[in-house]
Amino acid sequence: MSTQPPFGPLGVIDAQLGRQTRQPPRARRIAWKLLWWIVFLLGAVYFVLPLIGTLAFALKDKPFGHAFTSLPENKLFVSTLLFSGMLGVITIIISTALVVPTAFWVRLRLPRLRPVVEFVTLLPFVVPPIVLVFGLIGTYAPPPLSVTGTEVGSIALTVAAYVVLSLPYMYRAVDTGLGAIDVRSLTEAAQSLGSGWFTIIWRVILPNVRVAVLSGAFLTLAIVLGEFTIATFLLPADRAFAPFLGLLGNADPFQQASAALVSFGLTWIAMLLIAYIGRGSQSRVTLGGAR
Repeated sequence: MSTQPPFGPLGVIDAQLGRQTRQPPRARRIAWKLLWWIVFLLGAVYFVLPLIGTLAFALKDKPFGHAFTSLPENKLFVSTLLFSGMLGVITIIISTALVVPTAFWVRLRLPRLRPVVEFVTLLPFVVPPIVLVFGLIGTYAPPPLSVTGTEVGSIALTVAAYVVLSLPYMYRAVDTGLGAIDVRSLTEAAQSLGSGWFTIIWRVILPNVRVAVLSGAFLTLAIVLGEFTIATFLLPADRAFAPFLGLLGNADPFQQASAALVSFGLTWIAMLLIAYIGRGSQSRVTLGGAR
């Protein structure tokens, strides 16, 4: 009997050719995966090496670790960090209250204006902070406003500037979150149950974009903690955290390095908390309870 395959010699050749033609895509996938790992490792090295260098410099202080152990004794470190954190929380609240309704309304009723709104929110990338802060000082410092003449006015102006700086990050995050849900269907369903616009945004839209808002909030907090120019010109040097770090470098560079690492660690802890909250089960929107 013939032991020839049922497809004949040509079938064997075609099968071998098919295997050969399937091998290049697999090789390409392996090459792309290898390239991805190389880029990832290079990025990790670029990111981690400065931190290692900063840590090594901070540990040179005598006695060993004194730069870290003496840091809590520096009252300005604690006060400026708490003050900048407070400014960050206020900025996040105002940015969320401004961006979420705007992005929702643009998605729902004004889709043609979306490119215009995106362009406006990207302007902080074009206008340097030094230009922004001098514009604010030139507008609000002279009489009859004289906003910068009081502490409350300076803080309010600083928060307003931080809100402007956070717009690109907050708006992009919220707009991406809104793009992942059916805004029109949720709105029409809530309206059919008698919900007003405030109820729709607060109890229907906001819970569905919670993770996006938290992502924008983390970026905003990082901006506020590390912003130097606006805080230097609008606030005293011993109030905000970034100007305090600049002054601390002149007095004790070892402690400055340790303070930078501690603030970096606290920022990452905040990011992990945000990720943990975002991983939690999303609050299910009960349209019946959104009346």
